[in-house]
Amino acid sequence: MKDLTKLTLAEARAGLVKKDFSSVELTQAHLDAIEQANGALNAYVLVTGEHALAQAKAADARLAKGAGGALEGLPVGHKDLFCTNGIRTTACSKILDDFKPTYESTVGQNLWDAGAVMLGKLNMDEFAMGSSTESSTYGPCISPWRRTGDTTPITPGGSSGGSAAAVAADLCLGATGTDTGGSIRQPAALTGTVGLKPTCGRVSRFGMVAFASSLDQAGVITRSAEDAALLLGVMAGLAVTLLALFRKKRWL
Repeated sequence: MKDLTKLTLAEARAGLVKKDFSSVELTQAHLDAIEQANGALNAYVLVTGEHALAQAKAADARLAKGAGGALEGLPVGHKDLFCTNGIRTTACSKILDDFKPTYESTVGQNLWDAGAVMLGKLNMDEFAMGSSTESSTYGPCISPWRRTGDTTPITPGGSSGGSAAAVAADLCLGATGTDTGGSIRQPAALTGTVGLKPTCGRVSRFGMVAFASSLDQAGVITRSAEDAALLLGVMAGLAVTLLALFRKKRWL
């Protein structure tokens, strides 16, 4: 079997439906990968292992009944700019310290309603103001890429550097990001991943810590264009439409 952390979102979804593996197995494989690599990369500023495994177990129960959403059982990383109900959200700034929101961002709610599993919160430039993920209160994020023959740490870009590094290093199947002036597109370019900043208004900004609301957009970082369409569609509230399309293609 292919390494579970190397799958695309679409491949993992198909594998779950065929019962090649469970969401708990898929999630645990990613948590193990995070434990091994995150110390060096600092992509995650908070790992929500127990929460993720509980979500995965619930997803397996739904899948066993032949039910489930477009992202059912798929583990993803979530940029620390999105409010998560009862889970620390700091925008990687000491100003917010141990802030635990009492509500979920629309992006997050759409993801969890579609069955996605949250592995943790991802590193970023403080308040998304930067392009190298070096201004985070949790320390800089490091790219999994290296120059040939050189061990010097290099930046994954920013501000969604944690998202890009996590996807590139196989520490999640896909990740949320935000882009004001290049904060998804630039880190995706620096890590060989797919980044997409959608058109203004496509995705709700509710529950996203603001930088410049006229420019801020929630988007995705993934391994393929297909995955970007899948993840963005759910974030934008198009999960029902996506399910219909997937069934037509026999992905479900």
